[in-house]
Amino acid sequence: MKIAVVGTGYVGLVTGTCLAESGNDVVCVDKVAAKITMLQAGQVPIYEPGLAELVHRNARDGRLRFTTSLPEGIADAELVFIAVGTPQGSHGGADLSGIWAVGEEIAKNLQEPKTIVIKSTVPVGTNAELARRMSEVSDVAFDVASNPEFLKEGAAIDDFNKPDRVVVGVRRGEVGEQLRELYEPFLRTERPFLIMTPESAEMTKYVANCLLATKISFINEMANLCEAYGADINEVRRGIGHDQRIGFSFLFPGAGYGGSCFPKDVRAAIHMAQSRGLPARMMEAVDEVNEAQKDVLGRKILDHFDGEAQGKTVALWGLAFKPKTDDIREAPALVLIDTLLAAGVHLRVHDPEALSNVRAIYGDRITYCDRQYGAIEQADALAIVTEWTEYRNPDFEVMARLLREPVIFDGRNLYDPARMSALGFLYQGIGRAVPAQGHLPVG
Repeated sequence: MKIAVVGTGYVGLVTGTCLAESGNDVVCVDKVAAKITMLQAGQVPIYEPGLAELVHRNARDGRLRFTTSLPEGIADAELVFIAVGTPQGSHGGADLSGIWAVGEEIAKNLQEPKTIVIKSTVPVGTNAELARRMSEVSDVAFDVASNPEFLKEGAAIDDFNKPDRVVVGVRRGEVGEQLRELYEPFLRTERPFLIMTPESAEMTKYVANCLLATKISFINEMANLCEAYGADINEVRRGIGHDQRIGFSFLFPGAGYGGSCFPKDVRAAIHMAQSRGLPARMMEAVDEVNEAQKDVLGRKILDHFDGEAQGKTVALWGLAFKPKTDDIREAPALVLIDTLLAAGVHLRVHDPEALSNVRAIYGDRITYCDRQYGAIEQADALAIVTEWTEYRNPDFEVMARLLREPVIFDGRNLYDPARMSALGFLYQGIGRAVPAQGHLPVG
C-alpha cells in the first residue's frame, strides 16, 4: 500500500518504518525541517533499539521517504496516519491543536478519497470531531479511523511487529478490512485484529494505560507499607504473583513511573471524567501515589545524611524514565536531581543514552560521566534510578573501592539486601527488609 505518516516523533517514525519494512511505500511528513534533514541524512533523532538500522535500510531501498511538504506526502497515499503529539494541556487534558491543524491541512489538499487514521493518543470523541472539522473544509469523500498504538519505548519494534492485538475503530466495514489487509503481515501468529467503534478504540488506549499505571502505583504503595513493617516487597510480590488472577506484570516497585504516556494519559482520563461530571477517585489516587513515590529516594538519601547533605557528592546511575530509551519526560531521576541540588548536594550522573537530554536542562550544575564507574569515584553514596542492564551485575569490589562510603540507594531493587550487607554495603531498596548491616570501614 501507499501510506503517509504525518509526524516523525516516536510513534510516527516507528510506525512508518515498520510499515515500510513490511513492503509498503511510506512517506513520513514533519513540519520541523531540521528533523527531516536529519532523517534524510540517515540520522535518527530518537534512541530506540534497532530503529536506526531499519530506517537506513528502508530509505536505501526506496520504501521510506521523508518530506516537510504535507501535500507532497499525502498525494498518492491510500492511508494517511496522523501521529502528531498530544501533550498535556494547561487544563490537564490532551492538547489537540496539532491534530486539528494536521486534519485541516489534509482536508485542504484532498484530491481523491482517502482513509485518515488517527494513531496519536486522543480523548474519546476526537475521531468524530476531526471528521466534522475536515468535512467543513473538503467536499472530497474520506473516512476517519482510529488505531491506537501500544508501543513500549525500548521494545517498540518488537511491539509493532509482534503485537498482542491490533485495535481499530471504524464506522464502515470496508475501512476495517482495508486496515486488516495492512496489518495482516503482523498477525500471522493468530494475534487478534479487533474492530470496534472509534469511541471504543479511543477509550481502549486510555483504559489500558490507566490500568498499567494503577498496578505500578499499587505495588509502590504496598512496598512502602512493607518497609514500614519490616516485610520484603519482593517476597510479597512472589507470594501474590503466582495467583493467576494477579500475575507478575507491572508489579515491580520502584521510584515511580514516568515517560510520555502514563502520566499524561492518567491525567487525561481524570480530565475526561471531570468533563462529564464523573468522579475519578482511583485515577487521582494513582497519580498522587506516583508523584509521591518520586520523592522516596531523595528522602532516603537526605535522611541518611541527617542534616549534613550540603557539600556531599551523590552518584546517579540512570536518568531516562526507563531503560533502552533516551526519554526523560516525567523521569523520576529529574525529581531526585532537583531535590538533591536544592539540598546543596554535588551530583555525578551516568546514563547510556540520556546524558545529552539532561545536560540540556541542567547545564554545568551537575557532572556528566561517560562511564558508570567514573560517576561513583569519591561519591558519598550511589543512587540507582533506572534499571539499565549494565547496572544489574556490577563489580561490587570496584564499587566499594571507588565510593568514599559504600552506600547504595537502589530505586529499582536490582540487588539482594543480604548479599549487599555481607559485602559491607549500607543498602536501601524500595520496600525491602533491611538485614543487619555489614561492617562499614572506619575512616
